[in-house]
Amino acid sequence: MTYPMNAAAEPVIDLEQERREILKRYRRLLRAAKPLLKDNDAKLIKKAFNTSLDAHKNMRRRSGEPYIYHPLAVAQIAVEEIGLGTTAIVAALLHDVVEDTDATIADIERMFGPKIAKIIDGLTKISGIFEYGTSQQAENFRKMLLTLSDDVRVILVKLADRLHNMRTLDSMPRDKQLKIASETIYIYAPLAHRLGLYAIKTELEDLYLKYVEPETYKDIARKLRETKAARDKFIAKFIEPIERDLAETGMSFVVKGRPKSIYSIWNKLNKQKKPFEEIYDLFAVRVVVDVPQESEKAACWQAYSVVTDHYKPNPDRLKDWISTPRANGYESLHTTVMSKSGQWVEVQIRSARMNEIAEKGYAAHWKYKGNETHTGQGIETWISQVREMLETAGHGDKTGAIEFLDDFRSNLYSEEVFVFTPKGDLKVLQRGATALDFAFEIHTQIGARCMAAKVNNTLVPLSHVLHNGDQVEIIASNKQKPNEDWLRFVVTSKARTKIKDLIKEENKRYITDGRDMVAKKLKTLRVDMSNETLNQLRAYFGSKTVNDFFYRVGKGHVDVQELKKFKADKDAKENRQHKLNTDTIQDGKTFEKELKKIHGERADADMLLIGEDMDKIDYTLAKCCNPISGDDVFGFVTVNEGIKIHRVSCPNAVELMSNHGNRIIKAKWTSQKELAFLAGLRITGTDRVGLVNDVTRVISNELHINMRSITIDSKDGVFEGIIKLYVHDTGHLETLMGKLERVNGVFEVVRFD
Repeated sequence: MTYPMNAAAEPVIDLEQERREILKRYRRLLRAAKPLLKDNDAKLIKKAFNTSLDAHKNMRRRSGEPYIYHPLAVAQIAVEEIGLGTTAIVAALLHDVVEDTDATIADIERMFGPKIAKIIDGLTKISGIFEYGTSQQAENFRKMLLTLSDDVRVILVKLADRLHNMRTLDSMPRDKQLKIASETIYIYAPLAHRLGLYAIKTELEDLYLKYVEPETYKDIARKLRETKAARDKFIAKFIEPIERDLAETGMSFVVKGRPKSIYSIWNKLNKQKKPFEEIYDLFAVRVVVDVPQESEKAACWQAYSVVTDHYKPNPDRLKDWISTPRANGYESLHTTVMSKSGQWVEVQIRSARMNEIAEKGYAAHWKYKGNETHTGQGIETWISQVREMLETAGHGDKTGAIEFLDDFRSNLYSEEVFVFTPKGDLKVLQRGATALDFAFEIHTQIGARCMAAKVNNTLVPLSHVLHNGDQVEIIASNKQKPNEDWLRFVVTSKARTKIKDLIKEENKRYITDGRDMVAKKLKTLRVDMSNETLNQLRAYFGSKTVNDFFYRVGKGHVDVQELKKFKADKDAKENRQHKLNTDTIQDGKTFEKELKKIHGERADADMLLIGEDMDKIDYTLAKCCNPISGDDVFGFVTVNEGIKIHRVSCPNAVELMSNHGNRIIKAKWTSQKELAFLAGLRITGTDRVGLVNDVTRVISNELHINMRSITIDSKDGVFEGIIKLYVHDTGHLETLMGKLERVNGVFEVVRFD
């Protein structure tokens, strides 16, 4: 998007120098594209460049640079890093023209043809007003996917666009950085993974961390730099015998070590709760053999044999994605071996062709498609599944897009499980799939009537989780009907979507009955049955959607008499004086305008000041992450519970910012009052007599902190303590953690939500 620059602060611009720079970047793009160009391609690219240059001539990016730099950079990424051709270059150059200028899709179609127009349409955001309970981001994403099912380049150009936006996120304000980074980790990084674009996926993840947790990012990057020399020395020693033996085979090969990404190291630190110094697998060794395609498999296993001649492999950690490639076309052998110095090292073995597919994913697969391999079938199957999901998901359902997005996401990072039909046909499902998922994979009607299954000739229930190599036979009955309980254990979006559709038909009657009962009762209570009231009822009774609320009433789960209590509570809330009415404001921008009225002309007038605004604004601290003073936080405008304050690192933050960016407001702590916040600490260490006494003395006597609860569990000389206590802010908590770490026997102190 384009943002107007402040005319007063505009720097002096050398237009001639900028013109030269634009041409230089354009020529660099043409040089990169040259090997791919046919007949009239260069003319078409020139026409697209001139159209984009003219459309964006008076626009600048937030950084002050000419806007045309962005489409040029997106096109460059599409060519160099994804390996796309002319169609994608033209689409990349034009991708913001319709959204940011008066040009229409019809204009694009007239100038560049229907194929380009369709891609641009998929990339152009939906404008207009969105009702509460829906999400503009989710709707835009769904629109983009509708085009994906016809042309995968929509997503690939979008990924190039997102990658460039993330690379240039510095010039954006903090709240925009958080929203864009959250959207990226929530949907775009998993998409890059699913399309096999591992290099782009890794960079998107690292950039997310750089902006959301900048201190952590810098800390890991610094430690990686500091340990580089020692790591390089270790890798050189490790690969020396492998290179020597591979050279004797006469094969052409490359062996190199590469550090894991900062994001994956951060993930490991979080999951394993260990300090950086104790994470050993900070790198992987890759063996790439350059051999003809027909001898790839034998060459990779030969290289595996060389590696395991020198180092003992972990038998549980061998992954063979050469015999059965992943659904996104990824082929490789992964093994984990024990080095001479006693640490595990991951070794990836692949051919040069496999390596290019691993780096450039879908686009590289097309390059080799002439060779009849099954590399791309997984992606084709996945795209047809997406098409099927889109055709059935959320028709006429207001929350359809968000629900669809959640189902879609769950499908992106999933590993696969390979199972067989009774006739020996191979079916690829996502890991964790059950016998019922398998039934829906075969056919919707078989799934709908499925009663049980035989796995390897043994009778099993529908919820039985399938494993690699299982042979599955479905037992069906005409008396069987789908029920909501099925949604508890199916994992594939196909099964989930079909079950929801089948149940929806069944449930329509209950929804209609519930709606009539609610309308009658509200009329008696003299309450207007408006959208706002229905949204409040939905939230009050803890339903996901208004239809879900009607269904629960129709089914008898919610007694219609309880609406009296709802009205009483609503009236009591409205009678509270002097509060800003957050029930009617469900949009972040509107809310920030209201804040400015309260705060006047202050520099931070559009921010919610936690600790100061309590008497004017209805806000609470979110229970999911228990923020305390000093934490990096944001406000979220809920539908019926005022403002909730969440930590930026809250487990729910990414989803809130991705799906409901318009309801995020800026918030910061003020040190006006000394408040007490509840925080949790987990302490581990070696057990000894008097340890609990020492820990509680530090908390109560030295720092005078109130404890709410303490539980200590000791087993075989190791203890783990969970302490909940009240602190003033993050500084206060860090002081306490530092003192507790110095207690004799304490190994680690970590904060938990």
